[in-house]
Amino acid sequence: MSCRKLRLNLSTTRDQGFPSRMDGAAFLEEEIMKDASALSRQPLKLCTTRVWRTYTGGKLIDEWHGSESPLDSYFPEEWVSSLVTSYNPRAGNDTREGLSQLEYNGERLYLKDLIDSDPVAFLGRRHVERFGKVTGVLIKVLDSAERLAIQVHPDKAAAKRLFHSDYGKTEAWFILGGRTIGAEPPYVLLGFKPGVTRRDWQRLFEVQDVQGMMDALHKIYVRPGDVYLVEGGVPHAIGPGCFLIEIQEPTDYTIRVERRTPGGLDLQDELCHQGLGFDTMFDCFHYEGVERSELLERYCLTSPPASTGSHNSRQTLIGPDRTQVFSMDRVEVGSELSIDTEHSFSSLIVVSGSGRLYYEDGYLDVVRGDQLFVPNGVREFVCQNSGDSAMVLVQCYPPSSG
Repeated sequence: MSCRKLRLNLSTTRDQGFPSRMDGAAFLEEEIMKDASALSRQPLKLCTTRVWRTYTGGKLIDEWHGSESPLDSYFPEEWVSSLVTSYNPRAGNDTREGLSQLEYNGERLYLKDLIDSDPVAFLGRRHVERFGKVTGVLIKVLDSAERLAIQVHPDKAAAKRLFHSDYGKTEAWFILGGRTIGAEPPYVLLGFKPGVTRRDWQRLFEVQDVQGMMDALHKIYVRPGDVYLVEGGVPHAIGPGCFLIEIQEPTDYTIRVERRTPGGLDLQDELCHQGLGFDTMFDCFHYEGVERSELLERYCLTSPPASTGSHNSRQTLIGPDRTQVFSMDRVEVGSELSIDTEHSFSSLIVVSGSGRLYYEDGYLDVVRGDQLFVPNGVREFVCQNSGDSAMVLVQCYPPSSG
């Protein structure tokens, strides 16, 4: 199947809340439609999709994939099952950057075009009726070699009012591991301390008192297995040395309050205010300061149990009791485990180990670092571990269409 046969309708907008700039629905030619029908009934292994960001990192992602020459760069993230284009207003930016692809019959195909060809088959009728031809979620694998600029993402109300988008950017982090950089273990900055007002925060921005900004937020050292919920409107920054999976609403709206990154990159105005202007961007913050104990109770979720390497288990990392916009499970396969897809499409990331996924008409061999989109047409599949230790998967789900 050749990508050249596709009549593409690639979105040039920066999130799934905007309509495409091109008219009409994308579709595949008749012979490829038959292939699309078959593909909607099997897990699809995705190509890795690295994305340019304003901070450096990615060495641990390279090592995770077994690279012989791992290194840090301005491509510190991999986007998984992405129908979202990244927002990178830089010279030579690819307007399709961030969109996931898969290989089929020796050619590369955009996942977005495949889903557009038959959204009901890939996403399910109930999901399409409620959300349209979008997944409603974005997953990333992220490795930071430096602290990210202090930032915030809009909640749904602010996104609707300021960006005309149906999606904000609530997110959650599942810490996979990390490294010590600058003699300090991995940490995150999260949430205002008590007493911080909009006036205080704007003043710190105007004079670029970065240390003052950092002191206004809680500093939390993170460990493998930790899960944090970051609601839209809550200021935060991932510190250096964090290796994690992030699940989020499907936008790339990021308000930054540092004009220069910790790594020394000067940020264009629009990378700070996303087109809102330097006054309106402060509407995106929730000026609700809390004590550290309350912050941890709200946003630090239960860690998964330690692996024994010999049993099968499934644990909810974040579910509908904490947020309605996505969910994420940790699956451990000691020998063989049947997975019911719960009548929803999902995304799978092989965190560790290797094995084989059996579905109705075949199987896929998978290793650490592999990423898969599991269409709605796949009702059940079996994971078989092939290594000496457990195979660990993370399964990510879209918002409920119930």
